[in-house]
Amino acid sequence: MWQALSVRPDLMKSTRDQTRRAFWLKQLHQWHWVSSALCLIGMLLFAATGITLNHAHQIEAAPTRSEQRAALPEALRPVLAAAAQAKPAELPAPLADWIAGTLSVSVRGRTVEWSADEAYVALPRPGGDAWLGIDLESGEAVHELTDRGWISYLNDLHKGRNTGTAWSWFIDIFAGACLVFTLTGLVLLQFHAAGRPATWPAVGLGLVLPALLAILFIH
Repeated sequence: MWQALSVRPDLMKSTRDQTRRAFWLKQLHQWHWVSSALCLIGMLLFAATGITLNHAHQIEAAPTRSEQRAALPEALRPVLAAAAQAKPAELPAPLADWIAGTLSVSVRGRTVEWSADEAYVALPRPGGDAWLGIDLESGEAVHELTDRGWISYLNDLHKGRNTGTAWSWFIDIFAGACLVFTLTGLVLLQFHAAGRPATWPAVGLGLVLPALLAILFIH
């Protein structure tokens, strides 16, 4: 009886340790799988575009250009003339609405550059480029669009080039989810490393290999 009583505190401590371990393992697995599910498609996209970006000079692209032209209505000529004098940061709303309705191009929120004979709006976009110009004398509006193909489009998504605020937020949130995924994976490795002797050598190789490549081959 005395022997049983002396062992009982150790058994209780062991039970508490096992309960605590089971709790944290459950939490880590939960965070790990949720973050991996959120990151899955994004990681596939960024991994694939990492390859295409690394071989961008070997992937040929044939840009296609399209152009639209339209004459500004007489009713809007005074609006254009007044804007050319005032040189606002954006095209006036009536002009922007006419461009959207006639050329299917949105210039709201875009900065306009005024010169002596033209109003010019740069319209950069992922996977290509575009611009709009309005001749101040004739009132002719010209919109030109350059499309460099879907690979270029995906590459620009990878870089966040000309993708806007919403995509910028997505990249930040996606990067945060990747951090959760990798850090919970690291802690799970710690939990299971005792039964998997190759765990830390593999992790060390993942650190040492890129470090050696950077030191030896990147100048």
